[in-house]
This record gives sequence, C-alpha cells and structure tokens, in this order.
Amino acid sequence: MEVVLGALPSLLPKLAELLAGEYNLQKGVKGRIRFLQAELKTMKAALDDIAPPNHLTSQDRIWARDVRELSYDIEDSIDAFMVQVKGSEQAEKHGFSKFIDKILASLTQARIRRKIATNIKDINDRVKEVQKRCRRYDVDCINNHVHKRLKVDPRDLVRYEDVKKLVGIDEAREEVIRLLIEGNEVSKHHDKIVSIVGLGGLGKTTLANVVYEELRAQFDCSAFVSVSPTPDVEKLFKDMFYQVAKNKAASTGTINVINELREFLQEKRYFIIIDDIWEISYWNMIRCALPDDSDGYRIIATTRILTIAEQIGVAYKMKSLSIENSRILMYGRIFGKEDKENCVYVDAQLAQVSDRILKKCAGVPLAIITIASLLARKGRTQLEWYDVYKSIGAGLEENNTIENMRKVLSLSYYDMPSHLRTCMLYFSMFPEDYIFFKDALIRLWIAEGFIQPKKGEMSLFETGESYFYELVNRSMIQPMHDYFNGPVVCCRIHGMVLDLTCSLASEENVVTIWDHVGHSSASKRVRRLSLQNGKSSHGKPEATLSMEHVRSVIVFPPAIDQVPTLENFVVLRVLDLEGCNLSQGYSLEYLGSLHHLRYLGLRFTCIDRLPAEIGSLRFLQTLNLWGNKICSLPSNIVRLTHLMLLCIFGTTRVPKGIRSLTALEELGSLGIRDEYCTDIIEELGHLTELKKLEIVNYTKWNDGLDKSLVESLNKLHKLQYIAVIIRSGGEINLDGWVVGP
Repeated sequence: MEVVLGALPSLLPKLAELLAGEYNLQKGVKGRIRFLQAELKTMKAALDDIAPPNHLTSQDRIWARDVRELSYDIEDSIDAFMVQVKGSEQAEKHGFSKFIDKILASLTQARIRRKIATNIKDINDRVKEVQKRCRRYDVDCINNHVHKRLKVDPRDLVRYEDVKKLVGIDEAREEVIRLLIEGNEVSKHHDKIVSIVGLGGLGKTTLANVVYEELRAQFDCSAFVSVSPTPDVEKLFKDMFYQVAKNKAASTGTINVINELREFLQEKRYFIIIDDIWEISYWNMIRCALPDDSDGYRIIATTRILTIAEQIGVAYKMKSLSIENSRILMYGRIFGKEDKENCVYVDAQLAQVSDRILKKCAGVPLAIITIASLLARKGRTQLEWYDVYKSIGAGLEENNTIENMRKVLSLSYYDMPSHLRTCMLYFSMFPEDYIFFKDALIRLWIAEGFIQPKKGEMSLFETGESYFYELVNRSMIQPMHDYFNGPVVCCRIHGMVLDLTCSLASEENVVTIWDHVGHSSASKRVRRLSLQNGKSSHGKPEATLSMEHVRSVIVFPPAIDQVPTLENFVVLRVLDLEGCNLSQGYSLEYLGSLHHLRYLGLRFTCIDRLPAEIGSLRFLQTLNLWGNKICSLPSNIVRLTHLMLLCIFGTTRVPKGIRSLTALEELGSLGIRDEYCTDIIEELGHLTELKKLEIVNYTKWNDGLDKSLVESLNKLHKLQYIAVIIRSGGEINLDGWVVGP
C-alpha cells in the first residue's frame, strides 16, 4: 500500500486562490471553502507523516485511499469551475456586441457560481463523512507513528560517482575478458560470445560496461544497446547502427536496418554489448544482424534467465559480493570518500549490526547501495541501525525472491519525503530500460502538480531539478551525462526499482499500465494511463475502463491503435504521444476540448499542422512539436499565456504577437525570416522569463539585426543559454550584450 498525497499538494493552493476574491464567490461558499481548506490541511499532515505500509492497519489504508481519491475529485471540480470562469471571461472580450456579451456573461457567471456552490457543499459532506469514518473505526493515522524521518545531513550524502565505485569487480572483469580473448579452458577455443547471467541488482550491466570500456578501443567499431522485455526492435537496430557507424542514421524498416548493419559490419572487428535479454527469440533476431565471417568480433549479452544465457554462448554466472567487499561498498557509501580509509574502525557494536544487515543483503550491490543510502541519513547509533535491520524483513538470503528485493528497496523509498515518493511513482508510467530526459521529466512533474511554487525561492523548474538530483543522491535513479562527463541530461531507473514502483502504483490505482496482458489495476476508475503495447487481446481501454477521470495519458508507438479518442477525456492534464505516427489514422480532433491540459507532447509524430483549437488550451504549459514538418503555428497560439516551453523546428513560422507568451522559459528553434525579422526579434525582449533560447536565421544577417537582438537580450536577465544559427550568410556580433549575473 503506497501512501501518497493524491492531488492535495496542488489542490490546497487552488482553494487559497478561490478565496482571494477574483472569482467573486458568495460569502457562504467562501465559508465552506475555508472549512474544506482546514480539513484537507489536516489530512495532508496525516498522510505526510503516515507510517510505512507494514505498520498500517487495514482501516488506516482504507482511510488513506479515501482521502487520496477524494482529493482528486475535489481538484477536478475546482479546475472545471476555474476553466468555465476563465472561458466566460474570454468570450466577453471577443463577442460581437459588448452589451449582449455583458448580459450573457453575467447570466453564465451566475449559473457557474451556483454550480460551484452546490459542488462545494457536496464535497464538504464527503469530507465530513471521511472524518466520521476515521473516528468511528478508530483510525489513528496521525498518532500511530512508528517511522520518523531524520533531516538529511548533506555531508552524509555521497555523489552518484561514488555510488558507482566498482568494488569487488576486478576478478569478474578479468574472467569475462579472459573468456572473450583467451577462450574457455574446457572447450579450448576462443569464445566470441559470452553471456552474463544473474539476479537483477547483481551488477550484470555494470560488469558488461566495464569490460566494454576496457576493450572497445581494440575494435573497429562498437555498440552498447539494451533489449528490455518488450523491445522496439527497429529502434534497437537503429541505435546499434548509429553507434557502430559513428552517428550515421539508418534507413527505415527493420529488415532494411538489419541489412545495413550486416553490410557495414562485414569483415570488420566489432564489439557489441546486448543488455537485458528476456526471450531467446529476440536474441535470434539480433544475431541475424551480426555477421560472423571473421574471428575479429566479440559479443557480450546479459540476461536474468540461465537457460537463455546457455543458448546464447558461454555463460558467466554473476557472483554476489564477498562480505569484505560488501562492507567496503556499504561503508564507502555511508561515510563518504574522505573517510573510506578509516571506515573499518567503526564502533564494534555498529560493525556487528552492519554485518547482520549485509548478510540480509546477500552481496547484491543494488540492495547494499540502497540500504547504505538509508543508513547515511541515520544517526551513528546501534539502535537506529538495528531498527533498519529489523525493517528489512526476510531479506535476500537463500531462495531469495523478487519480493525480498522489494522489501529492501522499499526502505529507502519510504524514507523519502512524500513529494519525492510521488515523483518516484511517476516512473511507473514508462517501460523498462526507458531513458528519461531530465528536462521533459521535470515538465511532466510540473504538469501533474507534483511541484508547487515557493515564494521568493526557486522557480517550478528549478525546484523540479532539485527533486531530480535528490533522487540521484538517494540512488533511486541512475544519471546519464552528455559527452565528456558534461551535465546530467538523462537518467535511467534500475529494473528492480521500477518493479517496486509499478507494484506500488498499481496497488493503489495511481497508474494503470495497459500492455500485452491487459491492464495492471483492478480498479476501473483510471487516474493515469500508460499505453505500452498494442497486442492486447482485451480490446481498447475504453471498453473496460472509465476514461472520465483520466489525468494523464502517455502512449508508446506500439500502442497507438489503443488510444481512445480525445473526446473521452474530461479532466486530462498530460497527453504525450511522442514517437507515435499520427499520419496513419489517429486524429487530434477534439484537442480544443481538453481545457485542463498542461502538457502536450507531439515530438516526432509526423504531423504537418496543429489544430487551430490549440488556442483554447489556456492552461497549457508545455508544447513540444519538435521533429514535425509544420509550416506555421495557428495565430491564436499567442493566447497560451501559461506556456513555459515551446519547442518547434526553425522552419516553422510563428505568428506575430508572441510577446504575450510572458511565462515562456524555453523557446526553440525560433526561425527568423525577411518579412518580419525585426518585429520578431523585438518581441523577444518581452519574454523576460526566458532561460533558454535558440534562434535559426534564414535572412541575411546585418548590423541592424545585431542591434535589435542585443537590445532584446539585454532585457532577458534570466537567460542562461542562447544559440543563434545563421543559415543565410552574415556574421553575428553580440558585443553590446551585457550578460546578467
């Protein structure tokens, strides 16, 4: 049972907004809202401090679930009211007759306010009933605390690079290299293919990567690709070709890419890592693309299944860490790099309980790192460490199971504050081995309402970044840097951690995953829907699930035929169709009816136009159209005053009036053309929230444009990144630009 806050973090600020006066509510309605606000604050405090599930009674769990579901329904009602009020005001501004508009608007507003008054009364009755039930059955979520979190001492947190310190891997690395280069002593021949097999969390991928980095320079070309349980085979082959061909793109079509791969690798010395194979059929398909005409190639595959490993090649069975290496890994994480030399001299009683913890971790690096991250935030006392030991449960001793690993991983999960737990559960919307782009992930969190503004502090995006890096520090996600160890641009989540989050999210109906086996939640009231596979024999989701409460829909290309029509969604906040081919049938009709939409992801969807109804999405924050051949944006896009990110190709024309998009933080790529180049550059100066800007110039650059651009840039005091690409001659001179602090 996952104790999450539902919509409470985003709902409470909206209640405060209703009381601020803008919505002209009746006095009695405001009184009910104040009551509602006080009750929900108390409920949020209870859920914030609630015990982990193994300490909760069944009644506690029911109460927590009811509060969460209630919060979703309340926010849906409040948002509907706000949308109606804003829509009515917008109609008043654009009517044909001001007098008639004023009368109609007055009647409409009165009807809307009567409806919200009725809704608020009904909501208050539901809240009172939840509280009565709490007292009636002696639910004690607030006082039954057996799990207190300590404040994190930053000196105890070790950077991710230290977490990945490769303790005890030397012997395994040398053995795998020997098998690849020198051969198997039993068979007396060189083994061109070695498979690494073992339980999730043992470090198979890490070992393969260490060998890969050490040997790849000896080969003409190399690649490291992941398969996952339900791979996109064409994408996998394209990724492999892109790496071996040194950034050269492959053609379209699986068979075509396989042929190109074979042709390219023919008579070359190549080294390939195939990570995480779940079915032998996928290996057989991959093997067809890798020629074996010469002795110069080497392949490493990893899998969790021994029978598959034995069919692939010589199987190297991953060994768990020795107790000595386990202790080094744990102490290095707890005490930090600077104290690692002295960590063996910890208090004898502390060493004793830590050895008992390590025995339950059974030498599994992921389990050790996870528990060590938890201990790093605890006091240096035997009692606190012993509490952690007792919480592990059955642990990872002989006959260990995935459930045991979940018990280990869940300790660090429940030690996180509620806002991080909520963000963590969102990873369950994505399939295994998915690579998350940091910025896009944060934008999704913002759209979901997981991140709330703090007065006088960081922006929403900066707050989201702090959440992201805290998850990295807690070893819950694995960061991926850009080239040459630059900044973190992506992340991955370990398969066992994803397994835990999916289990928690499904159990309490936070996320419903629709894949080849149907859907993952027993509830028909879906809040978030992840469409991952189109081969389900259970029909389309709307045939068995209710769509009217769906807040988020994330669709992956194989499942595009499973997407319900947009008119089915009433309260949708997130719609991400990235990579789905929308030119083959699925329509964006009814897009304008998604009045609650905050995030619209249409990256690489093969569309050539954006519906004019886009201007109706007044709360839209993120609009990603990158990778589409859209000639121009609708003129009413300038009405999206909440838009924080607009991502388009430089060839896409933007209308005049973008100065009204005053919330924009990221804009790219903005095309500059002859007919309005000066105007569009001047309008940039009004986008004072911009932090990232990319411009593509298609007109001849001159001193006048330099001057206009400098004048605009000097007004953008928050700008952190700018790129100007000149396509039509001339040179750029920004000497007059005074870069802000």
